[in-house]
Amino acid sequence: MLPQSIKKNDEFKNIYKKGKKIVNKYFVFYYFKNNLEYDRIGFTVSKKVGKAVTRNKARRILKEIFRLNFKETVKGYDFVIVARNIMKKAEYKKVDKEFRNVYKKFRSNIK
Repeated sequence: MLPQSIKKNDEFKNIYKKGKKIVNKYFVFYYFKNNLEYDRIGFTVSKKVGKAVTRNKARRILKEIFRLNFKETVKGYDFVIVARNIMKKAEYKKVDKEFRNVYKKFRSNIK
């Protein structure tokens, strides 16, 4: 089951403030234990990445990579993925590889 969406600004701020993060070249991966029976996810792409078309493309790439790699779920976490400026030039395969590495780090950090 895929996670629900995080929509409210206060929820994003709470995850930024209290959560842990893993940083790489293409994005920042925040995670925070939410004590719920399901996961939640939010994606953020700032105007620094580019205009609306570029931001939406970056968001779609991140969502698809998350969807394809989020098979072994860990219940009860909030995730926020913040695209970095280099995402506008990124190739799908490289971002996918980086996401897998970050997700492995996340899995090892919570155990």
